[in-house]
Amino acid sequence: MRAFIAIKLPPKILMEIKDIQENLPFFSGKKTELKNLHLTLKFLGEISSENIEEVKLNLRKIKFSKFEAEIKDLGFFDNPERGIVWFGITNCENIQKQIDNSLEGLYKKENRFMGHLTIARTRKIPDKKKFTEDLKKIKISKMFFIVEKFYLMESNLTSEGPRYDEIEKYNLD
Repeated sequence: MRAFIAIKLPPKILMEIKDIQENLPFFSGKKTELKNLHLTLKFLGEISSENIEEVKLNLRKIKFSKFEAEIKDLGFFDNPERGIVWFGITNCENIQKQIDNSLEGLYKKENRFMGHLTIARTRKIPDKKKFTEDLKKIKISKMFFIVEKFYLMESNLTSEGPRYDEIEKYNLD
């Protein structure tokens, strides 16, 4: 199975993101479905059933307090074949480090964690300069939320697109 560790977003934040998605400049591609929006803290990739049990045990040992995160900085990663429209998320670096440390010896630590939410994937953009300029014009209100738990998730790629299923959740103190 393909697995990753993530933070899910509260419904109120999802609705605000949906409003912004509806106001994105024109592009060929796909907006991320609300049910699939999450912040990936660590991508594990293909994992065996015995390794998943070890990951669960290690994640259960994490002691971390609830915290406030902020969504901001609408941006665009681009390469010749496709691009990603994203939101930056701040204040998740410490929980990510805790997760990295808990999986030391099982998985390589992240070199450079950049908390971001992929809200759309682009294929073709007729005028990338104008697209980027139009993105900058979108007004974003401050979006704060309390992170009370994180999740070990399974990624299933289907003909209808990805489906993310919860394997286990971890409550924060």
